[in-house]
Amino acid sequence: MKLFYSLVLFLAFSFGLFSCGENAQEISQPSKTDSSATQPEKTDAPGSSRVSNSHAPVMMQGFYWDVPKGGTWWDVVKTKIPEWSKAGITSVWLPPASKAQNGALSMGYDPTDYFDLGEFDQNGSVETRFGSREELESLIAVAHNNNIEVYADIVINHNSGGQLEDNQYTNKPYYTKFEVKSGKFDRSQHDFHPNHIHNNDSKVFGGFPDLCHHHFYVQDWLWKADYSYAKFLKNDIGFDGWRFDFVKGFEPWVVKEWLKHNGGFSVGELWDGNAATLEWWANEANSSAFDFACYYAMKDAFDGKNLEKLKNDMLLKRNPFKAVTFVSNHDTNEIWNKHMAYAYILTHEGLPCIFYRDYEEWLDKDKLNNLIWIHDNLAGGSTTVLHTDNDEYVAKRNGYGGKSGLIVYFNTSDNWQERWIETNWSNTRIKDYTGHSDWEPVTQAGKWVKIQCPPNSYTVWSVK
Repeated sequence: MKLFYSLVLFLAFSFGLFSCGENAQEISQPSKTDSSATQPEKTDAPGSSRVSNSHAPVMMQGFYWDVPKGGTWWDVVKTKIPEWSKAGITSVWLPPASKAQNGALSMGYDPTDYFDLGEFDQNGSVETRFGSREELESLIAVAHNNNIEVYADIVINHNSGGQLEDNQYTNKPYYTKFEVKSGKFDRSQHDFHPNHIHNNDSKVFGGFPDLCHHHFYVQDWLWKADYSYAKFLKNDIGFDGWRFDFVKGFEPWVVKEWLKHNGGFSVGELWDGNAATLEWWANEANSSAFDFACYYAMKDAFDGKNLEKLKNDMLLKRNPFKAVTFVSNHDTNEIWNKHMAYAYILTHEGLPCIFYRDYEEWLDKDKLNNLIWIHDNLAGGSTTVLHTDNDEYVAKRNGYGGKSGLIVYFNTSDNWQERWIETNWSNTRIKDYTGHSDWEPVTQAGKWVKIQCPPNSYTVWSVK
């Protein structure tokens, strides 16, 4: 991401994640009932040229699988935006906005007409499942007015909803004829695999026609030309960045080229638990990636009650600037001990992503807001792991850029635990900012102090 948008976002991460410092400073305990107490004054900050937000980056996945039908979802999300902004959310990832094969029933992952965002009568409806183009633009405007960036879900591996045509490459009829109502990016057999460029493609998804990204016509319509889909979403609709779906289906150079021509924040869905593979893809694509290695380690650690698993390799340990951490999403919801998992991703490095249903329906919103406040106000600098065993995990953020850092303590045993640890601070009173412990110990001259954690819970300590 060498363009302006991505460069300034990178700098934002570096200020929040690098180096160490030991300057203690006064930080007020946030009230769990007064969310305004968690909000610093907003000033100009990196992220995009359009949005100003002084919070540390936190993404909200603004949907779940099978959100209510009826074209109301854009309006639902719009009503949530002010509260999310107040809590410290800095960006929202929306579902695929284009008209798909199943029209008003589709979740958008079977795209037909990329340029129909709910304004043309095709595939059985005018609006998409989520609403109209006008309602989408209204949502984005409200998000920008509340200092929240908006990321588009990009599905460019496969298409659905085309008509049958005699396909010279398959020697049989195939659904590769797309004459769309928007009049933009009609496609035919020559634009899919197999074609005159490639005989086959092993990365076909669900048997759908698979786009050939080496075809210049496809490149121009998707990301390269002034009339491209990417520039339409960015310049006409107002999206600030991208979430790329199923990136196993095409080479990482596609994402790199998309960003070269259009800029913006980017994260790819490379569903792979190997941290080295995630790092390879992120480097090749010049993009962030969802940290599935962290996801599976947290599942084993918190659900399996074996905190030694937090020693596992993760993208956030290899390159925190390219790691987007998460606890659940619309495709996978395997972690059950979610409050601990959120405490992990909101106290450690990387960009944390919060799932809509976790925040709005399933978990304790006050606890999540407390962790977002901790992420925003305390979680600066590099990470040092202080202790790990089967039941206990203690790590510290070393502080940077006005943030004093923190100590996070996880305990999966059935008893209270106490531990002496070395902090960042000498002769300084500290407290637990989660409210799970009422201790307020003073660190020794050598920075050592005893802290505690209740059973099956976590505490987060920093200067009072």
